[in-house]
Amino acid sequence: MLTPASTQATTAAPAPGPETKRPRAAPLSLEAWRQFVNVAKPYWLEDQKKQAWSLLLLLIVLMLVETKFAVMLNNQAGEMTSALAGKDRDRFWTAVRACLFVLAFAVPVYAFYYYMRDLFANQWRRWLTSRFLDSYLQGRKYYELCGDSEIDNPDQRIAEDINTFTGRSIHFLLIFLGSIMQLVAFSTVLWSISHLLVGVLAAYALIGTFIALYVFGNPLIKLNFWQLRREADFRFSLMRLRENAESIAFYRGEAQERAHIDHKFDKVIRNFASLIRKQRSLNLFQRTFSQLTLVLPGVILADSVLSGQLEVGRAIQAAGAFTAVLAAVGVIVDNFESLSRFVAGIGRLQALSNLVLPDAAPAAHAAAPSGTHPRIERRPGEHLALDALTLHPPRSDRVLIKELSLVLKPGDALLITGDSGCGKSSLLRAIAGLWQTGSGVIHHPPLEHFFFLPQQPYLQSGTLRSQLIYPSAASGLSDEQLLAILEDVHLPQLAERVGGLDAVQDWDKLLSVGEQQRLAFGRVLVHRPSIVILDEATSALDSGNEALLYARLRDSGTTLVSIAHRAAVLRHHTHVLQLMGEGAWAVHEASGFEFDGPAAPPRAAVTPAAVAPHAMAAAG
Repeated sequence: MLTPASTQATTAAPAPGPETKRPRAAPLSLEAWRQFVNVAKPYWLEDQKKQAWSLLLLLIVLMLVETKFAVMLNNQAGEMTSALAGKDRDRFWTAVRACLFVLAFAVPVYAFYYYMRDLFANQWRRWLTSRFLDSYLQGRKYYELCGDSEIDNPDQRIAEDINTFTGRSIHFLLIFLGSIMQLVAFSTVLWSISHLLVGVLAAYALIGTFIALYVFGNPLIKLNFWQLRREADFRFSLMRLRENAESIAFYRGEAQERAHIDHKFDKVIRNFASLIRKQRSLNLFQRTFSQLTLVLPGVILADSVLSGQLEVGRAIQAAGAFTAVLAAVGVIVDNFESLSRFVAGIGRLQALSNLVLPDAAPAAHAAAPSGTHPRIERRPGEHLALDALTLHPPRSDRVLIKELSLVLKPGDALLITGDSGCGKSSLLRAIAGLWQTGSGVIHHPPLEHFFFLPQQPYLQSGTLRSQLIYPSAASGLSDEQLLAILEDVHLPQLAERVGGLDAVQDWDKLLSVGEQQRLAFGRVLVHRPSIVILDEATSALDSGNEALLYARLRDSGTTLVSIAHRAAVLRHHTHVLQLMGEGAWAVHEASGFEFDGPAAPPRAAVTPAAVAPHAMAAAG
């Protein structure tokens, strides 16, 4: 039997939630490096570390071999030029044969290096995506993030930003390592030819890098950060249009949707216009920086070549070495555009990891302020019981329900009613563990014993069988038992009509809302839970089907918690919880309750002092 407390009524003035902070792009600085390390280091230090370091070592060896071949090819190019200038036929063809011999080994090494690089990035992406998905789905964090204004498009961050992060990380890591190898190898060649050329090169590269970082740095990173966000918002608006196509078509809301999409797209275009203007200036600088390298070696070495102190081939070697060393020391300048996009993506992943991954940034978690409300306590119990439950919406001081105490024993059926917005669905969210802001205690059996039926059932892509056994991936029931369950929920011809239990259809479009609700009741019969929570789960059914399905659940001895507005469902419940707004509530026996008339007084009023001990004992 359900044990109610006496009627309670309180009011609370609503207060705004905590101020949210807009995400900021990380500058190209030590902070950006810290963010990168926070996201990247688990792959290199945890279960995949042996494979990660082995692949990196292999790539370094391949880069060393490739660098050695590049030096050899540069030397032979100088030999060929000197042979042509000296009209030495034998020397020329010897250099040609040496070039071909080096190329026979250099080309396969080059191809294998890039294959291993992409393979490495792909494996890292798989591991990191799995890590984020595990934490994203664990503890229903995906649900909590729906109301978090600081984290936009978490799906896009997992699907695209992780892919960019792993691919670009490997790319830039190898670029910087390769630049170091190239710098050492070709600087030796260059130093042996001209000390002056080395000095000019060092000064030239330092000036170029300084200008790239401090003139084009932060503006490009910030613009790339906002471009990623606005592109994701634009894609999401198009996705919502597709997912809600039928409702929009019924409303004839195309003009409003177009205005909304145009607003999102306009932000994309305006931000991109700013981005390409800044990029234009960077391109002018990069082009000037790189093209001057065609002139500088010749100008510096001209006197030595014209005076005969230096062979033409040696000058060609020096020019090649100069270009290679400049590419090594000017790697930031040459790759600044893609580097700025990469740094912007790191900031988005770091923000997501702070909320999703519990060990990603311990300092950030420790520094985060605690919530303004205590959390509802949850304890295991034999029955579902609420003990002095006070409920607030997340990030709000508004009181939806105040100090509600009741116990539901096996076979009880509680109907929750009240005006729209009074907290009916919110109470179901609290029972399910989705909302935890408030106070009091919820005693409950294991959550696996609960089954929730919303007004609009969720139908995943897959077979009819997978719809019926959801959320389980497999079921021990035979095809005959599953077909019998379809008959029990008045869908006897459904399997035959769609092509059998293993038919794959677009179920949202194929089935009416009433058929979807009956299919959802079939899931209850498949899983046989001890407690079923129904949030207007029969709103699209006629009275006959509604009565038969409720009777089926009541006959099974299942405990029911329902939200409904039809008087006909009263006879399937033992008690009514009436929510009256501003935290007030009252519990009535169903047989004495009227939907349209004034609230009937409780049949047996019980004082709070008497209820609380009984509630605790029943839940214990």
